Amino acid sequence: MINDISQDMKQNIDKTIDALKKQLASIRTGRAHPSLLDSVRLDYYGTPTPISQVANITISDARTLLVKPWEKGLQKLIEKGIKEANLGLNASTDGDIVRVPVPALTEERRKEFCKQAKAKAEEAKLAVRNARRDANELLKASTKDGDISEDEEKRGLKMVQDATDAAVLLVDDLCAKKEQEIMTV
Repeated sequence: MINDISQDMKQNIDKTIDALKKQLASIRTGRAHPSLLDSVRLDYYGTPTPISQVANITISDARTLLVKPWEKGLQKLIEKGIKEANLGLNASTDGDIVRVPVPALTEERRKEFCKQAKAKAEEAKLAVRNARRDANELLKASTKDGDISEDEEKRGLKMVQDATDAAVLLVDDLCAKKEQEIMTV
C-alpha cells in the first residue's frame, strides 16, 4: 500500500521534472537551439500546427537557425508564425530555406529570461508539493480505514517528505543551471 502511494507520487514528480526541463529548454539563452521554435504554430490547412511537424529545424551556426519546410510554399507561413510567436526573432526566406538569426541578448533581456525560468521552477515546486499533499492524504486515509498501521503511516510520510525534498532540490538545481546558461555572455 505504502509502496503504491510512493510509486504514484514519484511518477507525478518525474512528469513534473520532465515538463520543467522542456519549458526551460524553450527559454532563449542567446544561442541558437531548435527548441526555441517549439512554441511557434502555423495555420497549416486551417489547423494550428507546430513548426516541427511541417519542417526540419537545424542550426547553421551559434546564432542562426535554418528551417527547411517539407512542402514548397510554406516559407511565408513559417515567417508569419515566427513573427506572431513574439519570440523577438525575425525570419527571412532564402530560397527554399527560412533563416532565423538569433540576436545577442541584452542584460535586461537576460534578467527577464531568468525571471521566466524562476517562475517555471516555482510552478514545478508547486506541482511537487501538490503530489506530496495527495500522497499524505492517501496515507492518512489508509490509516483511518485500517489498511496500514500508524507506524507504517509515519514511515510512509517520511518517504514522501524525502522524495519531495529531493525533487525540490532537483528543481532548484535545474533552475540555477538555466540561469547560469542565460547569464553567460
